[in-house]
Amino acid sequence: MTYLPVDSLHSFMIEVFTRLGVPGSDARICADILIASDLKGIESHGVGRLKMYYDRIKQGVQNPLTEITVIRDKYATAVWDGNHGMGHVIGYRAMQAALDKAAKFGLGAVAVRNSTHYGICAYYAEMAVKQNMIGMTFTNARPSVCPTHGSEPLLGTNPICFGAPTDLDFPFIYDAATSISQRGKIEQLAREEKVTPPAWAIDGAGNSCTDTQKLLVALIDQTAALLPIGGTEEETGSHKGYGLSTMVEILCAALQNGSFMNDLHGTDEQGKPAPYRLGHLFLALNVDFFTDLDDFKRIAGAICRELINSRKLPGRDRIWVAGEKEHENELRIRRQGIPIIPNLKKNINTIQKELNFHLLDL
Repeated sequence: MTYLPVDSLHSFMIEVFTRLGVPGSDARICADILIASDLKGIESHGVGRLKMYYDRIKQGVQNPLTEITVIRDKYATAVWDGNHGMGHVIGYRAMQAALDKAAKFGLGAVAVRNSTHYGICAYYAEMAVKQNMIGMTFTNARPSVCPTHGSEPLLGTNPICFGAPTDLDFPFIYDAATSISQRGKIEQLAREEKVTPPAWAIDGAGNSCTDTQKLLVALIDQTAALLPIGGTEEETGSHKGYGLSTMVEILCAALQNGSFMNDLHGTDEQGKPAPYRLGHLFLALNVDFFTDLDDFKRIAGAICRELINSRKLPGRDRIWVAGEKEHENELRIRRQGIPIIPNLKKNINTIQKELNFHLLDL
């Protein structure tokens, strides 16, 4: 395992995006969002994803120059078309627009169509928290999750993200897929050469899929599917994860007259690479329009503290709330550096060689 200084890796990613044709300020936004994921210890959405964006730009299915078209803009709401630009840039600008509307109207909402993978959802919620607002974001994704009692991968991992300021040392940030695991974790397991846990995915006959490399291929071929939160049965709550995933699909396609499910494969009718046409929704709530900010932070913090200090199961020494682990991870990772596993080293060195520059010694 190699550990790279945060600033070195951040500069490297900016250089990669810039050499791919992403304008300087946009390249920094992309790198900021990727490094934020690594700092939180969420390796599935950090520098490990860089090769994916690199390949998509080179294939021509993602535009390095982000040109947003405003479809509608009415008071507290807006609808944008991202024109297959950089999802991070689209997301950053859309969340900022929602925050600007919330500052004026108390709440703001921006729906987006024809976007691309926008990285870690928590980044956008934290944009709101830094302005003492509540932030939410949702995104659909290429199909990989089956419905309850089904085996066909139709829904995306479709995450839900909610962030709120507190009086603790960290905000409450919930950011999670509506499936048991998201595709990025499967890709991370592949880089680590590990098996997939048996409860995460099934084949067409309902058998568990644990061969990670084969699973990634099968997800593309639609011969395997990730499971919604709750697994395969209603008795264990499968319908809840399935319902939440469908809710996100509606919010990220119907409001913006966008694409959904099988139209998000990233391939054309001949099976060649094509834009992914993802949809997002960004929401901001201005706490000051509802209550005193200090009261809100106090109550939000009290809720978290009561949960953290509640009675624990035998053998368990700690209860966490959303955002706490990520806060502690960031403090540690800023000191020790970002871990780079061997297969990720290969990707980084391939990119440096193909782009003819050398910033990182691996």
